[in-house]
Amino acid sequence: MNKYTERLYNGIIKENPTFVLMLGMCPTLAVTSSAINGLGMGLSTMVVLVCANLLISLFRKVIPNGVRMPAYIVIVASLVTVVDFLMQAYLQSLSAALGVYIPLIVVNCIILGRAESYASKNPPLPSIFDGIGMGLGFTIGLTLIGLIREFLGAGTLFDVPVLAQFGWFTPITIFIMAPGAFLVLAFLVAGMNIVRKRMEAKGKPLAKPAGCLSGDCASCGHSALCSGKAVAGEKQAADAAGN
Repeated sequence: MNKYTERLYNGIIKENPTFVLMLGMCPTLAVTSSAINGLGMGLSTMVVLVCANLLISLFRKVIPNGVRMPAYIVIVASLVTVVDFLMQAYLQSLSAALGVYIPLIVVNCIILGRAESYASKNPPLPSIFDGIGMGLGFTIGLTLIGLIREFLGAGTLFDVPVLAQFGWFTPITIFIMAPGAFLVLAFLVAGMNIVRKRMEAKGKPLAKPAGCLSGDCASCGHSALCSGKAVAGEKQAADAAGN
């Protein structure tokens, strides 16, 4: 498997942002009442992610270390503004349905996490494939949740009547409400955990949530490195104050 195929496999399967890393839960739960909404949100995020990875990779040697995150946010915010305006111009109904969650892509953990952990350390082309892989993984996750919720809650798929045309079908409306998002996500994550166990048994474990992204330093493999940097920084500050 070459490195580009590996980046795609990594984002779609091994480190799927929705079912494995559990990132971007706000739009995952909020906009997936239909498959179209989930697909639209996923593709919008993927476009921003790919372009952000490309730009951050190109400027990785120029951006000062002390202002990395503000610089990333400015880049992502500019891209999100362009995407938002394009959707308002050409996809008005989808833009209205997604609402405030399009601007909130700016602070999506997936985009900022990939910018910090991959794009800022790798050349442009691998960074593009990393963005495509993670974006496809996010899009597949949101679309799958939306398909299940729409099918059970309204009897349609992509607004096309499937079960709704039969007189005996009664929509289970809870699935297109907020609790339905939690129920569907819970079952899909449980299924992914079963896959995780089988992959681990075969010696091909899936990734675990990264401590630096989840805030859980105890489970982060770089906690010792971070603490070492913190100690070094405190020592430098003390030396500077002494001088």
